[in-house]
Amino acid sequence: MQLLMWFLLVLLAFGAVSYHRMKLFDATVAIFCALLVGSFAGIIGEFTWLLYLAIALPLNIESIRVKYFTTPILKIYKKIMPEMSSTEKDAIDAGTVWWDGEIFSGNPNWQLLHNIPQARLTVEELAFLDGPVEEVCKMCNDWDITHTRADLSPEVWQYLKDNKFFAMIIKKEYGGLDFSAFAQSRVLQKLSGVSAVLSTTVGVPNSLGPGELLQHYGTPEQQKHYLPRLAVGDEIPCFALTGPEAGSDAGSLPDTGTVCKGQWQGKEIIGLKLTFDKRYITLAPVATVIGLAFKMSDPDGLLGEVKDYGITCALLPRDTKGLAIGNRHFPLNVPFQNGPIRGNDIFVPLDYIIGGVKMAGQGWRMLVECLSVGRCITLPSTSAGGAKSIALATGAYARIRRQFKIPVGSMEGIEEMLGRIGGNTYLMDAVTSFTTKGVDLGEKPSVISAICKYHLTEKMRQLVNDSMDVHGGKGIMLGPNNYLGRGYQGAPIAITVEGANILTRNMMIYGQGAMRCHPFVLKELFAANNPNEEQGLKEFDSALFAHIGFAISNFFRSVWFSLTAAKFAGSPFMDETSQYYRSMQQYSSNMAFLSDVAMGVLGGELKRRERVSARLGDILSYLYLASCVLKRFDDEGRRSEDLPLMHWAMQDSMFKLETALEELLNNFPNILLGKCLKLIIMPFGKRFNKPSDKLDHDVAVILQTPCDARTRLGKGQFMSREAGMLMGDLEQTLENVIACEPLYNKVCKAAKERFPFTNLDVIADTGRELDVLTEAQAELLRVCEAGRLRTINVDDFDPSVLAQGIPKPKVKRKPKATETT
Repeated sequence: MQLLMWFLLVLLAFGAVSYHRMKLFDATVAIFCALLVGSFAGIIGEFTWLLYLAIALPLNIESIRVKYFTTPILKIYKKIMPEMSSTEKDAIDAGTVWWDGEIFSGNPNWQLLHNIPQARLTVEELAFLDGPVEEVCKMCNDWDITHTRADLSPEVWQYLKDNKFFAMIIKKEYGGLDFSAFAQSRVLQKLSGVSAVLSTTVGVPNSLGPGELLQHYGTPEQQKHYLPRLAVGDEIPCFALTGPEAGSDAGSLPDTGTVCKGQWQGKEIIGLKLTFDKRYITLAPVATVIGLAFKMSDPDGLLGEVKDYGITCALLPRDTKGLAIGNRHFPLNVPFQNGPIRGNDIFVPLDYIIGGVKMAGQGWRMLVECLSVGRCITLPSTSAGGAKSIALATGAYARIRRQFKIPVGSMEGIEEMLGRIGGNTYLMDAVTSFTTKGVDLGEKPSVISAICKYHLTEKMRQLVNDSMDVHGGKGIMLGPNNYLGRGYQGAPIAITVEGANILTRNMMIYGQGAMRCHPFVLKELFAANNPNEEQGLKEFDSALFAHIGFAISNFFRSVWFSLTAAKFAGSPFMDETSQYYRSMQQYSSNMAFLSDVAMGVLGGELKRRERVSARLGDILSYLYLASCVLKRFDDEGRRSEDLPLMHWAMQDSMFKLETALEELLNNFPNILLGKCLKLIIMPFGKRFNKPSDKLDHDVAVILQTPCDARTRLGKGQFMSREAGMLMGDLEQTLENVIACEPLYNKVCKAAKERFPFTNLDVIADTGRELDVLTEAQAELLRVCEAGRLRTINVDDFDPSVLAQGIPKPKVKRKPKATETT
């Protein structure tokens, strides 16, 4: 019994100091005090004190610790440390760590989260959204863009240039708008609800491209020449990175730039001979200035001793001799300008390099840093904007469309889909708002940008699929009145571009996250590679023992949270959200603990264990997505009417997080270790279920009923009620249907007959005959009927119209008998 009490006392003391993450010396003192109490109680003897001193003294005396512990560990570490390519090093170095670092800490500071200011628009930004953005949305007809022109109209192109849509990122001193990242996101959200071609055309120049690179890295001469011209649309930019042999693996670029002498404008100069083959380049067919990524080398040493500079970025005017540009790709019936760029032995001066010769070889870092910002904005925003428009449209359609004499939205199968659409839309908008605020605060969150790109484009694909199912035949029949078809066709484009989602999930999110967000791994890595061995040893010692303490802390926190269901974890609010904060505290500790176990057990093999990496990345991702949801709910005043949306988003995220956690443990490469870890982390299984049927129903009701929660969900989308505006007409019809339902019931009651909710114009006449409706009420029914028919009807075409543009097959002439074949 005394031995058991001794063991419990030591374990409790050790667990307490670990849980609270006390420093080594403080923890040593705390355990000393606990043992002292045990001595007075008669349960701690001499052996325990000897054991304590044998461990405590070497660890607290730096010279002994470094000589006998740190030095041998460092030697082993250097042997097993996975090799990193230069591009991997640049990717790890680039960008910043923000809230993702808190998530990885195992103990997120919720107060810090809620102290981050809410993203807001300036007066100028709001005026732009209500003015030029609203106007260009009215000018666009997506059917005309995608089917007739395969491009924006000349009038729209000119309007975009005249109103500086391509200059949202450019500073005012160069004639740009200099909008916040949040404002750019809101603009793209609104445009994406009208046309993916429109939002892509505007998004690319304001994302990864010459404008962004020039502002950060360009020479003063390059900035003065190009930025004012880009601001007013005299120059249209594109950036050529991807090629046939190098897609997501940009480090394997085969495109070359060789330093050599050549003729330029009648003089011999030192320049670059460029050979490249690029494809999938957005805006390339219409671009006037081309950003180009290539591997630069100087084999003859014309610039100095460096032979291989690595990835470099340059700017080429469209009229550069030998540049092949102008052809188009055809991306899945969403024909934004996209095409190949090629060149063979093109000679250009060195001052075409962005930033000049001093930036030679810095291209990958430049691209990664800019991409980490661009990927936080463009694709997540267009996905969120599309989701918002889809949510409003699908909710309206489900209420207007009737089958079996009831709105289809009241059927449980449809409610399930409406629940997914509404809950995910709430989450997606929360993510874009919070993330772009981080960018506006100066962050370049490379890990978060990968999370946003992957999860929001995947959710958009799910939402548009669900919406197509709800709309049925209305969704699959293309035509001027179909507001879903092109979005459905184009969903894989967002999945594929800016880093394929398979790669992003399996390698990038956690691959970068483990290095960048872990509080000690990067410090250990840099210390081990420090050329100053003495300083490196000291830094490694500090990082190593802090890391050991961190891992032990997360072990004890994981055990405690598992046994108590995290009921004693901290929460900033004691309301419906407290369960989520507490659970996320637990899963943050779990993820940090499992990361150390995975890195310790698998070492360099972890890079190749993509499914382990993917599931750890999923845990990190859902913790971030859920944080954004809780942040949004608080920023918007913790409104009770938004609770169904918040609960749906949180429960879905927590369920998927636990699923990823369970799958990780069930499939851990070391089976026995996986079972032990599961016993520690999930001894009672999963705690969260998928959102309930009741929650699906509550969200479905919000989507089908004009209310404040629905208005907030679709805030900022283009909903003009002018004639010919599909989304506005749908909204008006929804309001008319709801207003007409009591009038319809009044007529049915007076006639003592339950009519179908069709032919409302006839019901209007009946109501007038029975003298139960005023003329104004009857007219509302007639207007509602016309809108209802516009909503449920689909387009049809003369066969000759659909055959236009299809080339006729060539008829082979039969050879004459005298001819040889």
